[in-house]
Amino acid sequence: MDATYDEGKLIHLTPSAQAEVRRLLGEADNAGKGLRLGIKGGGCSGLTYVREFDDAREGDTVVSYGDFDVYLDRKSTIYLGGITLDYQGGLQGKGWQFVNPHAANTCGCGESFSL
Repeated sequence: MDATYDEGKLIHLTPSAQAEVRRLLGEADNAGKGLRLGIKGGGCSGLTYVREFDDAREGDTVVSYGDFDVYLDRKSTIYLGGITLDYQGGLQGKGWQFVNPHAANTCGCGESFSL
């Protein structure tokens, strides 16, 4: 994972994650939207990560990546501040990976965590 990121950002997307977001935002269904990151209850460890393309909502924290924005609702901002989101594609890639410094436990697939 490329750990290069802007220290001033609330959340960090690696260059490969940024490229994948741009690619997906280029698809017709996602045009004009941004990436929403969040959490919800569930999964093996208690909380599950949410990734979806959406419009900004009132009260969102907005993190700009130039040509796209990342949105976090108030609750998610508390739990996801300081995370790094990576994307590993290809035949051996693992897809989306969250590196969350607040997580005490994570499940084997990396899709859920607990504090």
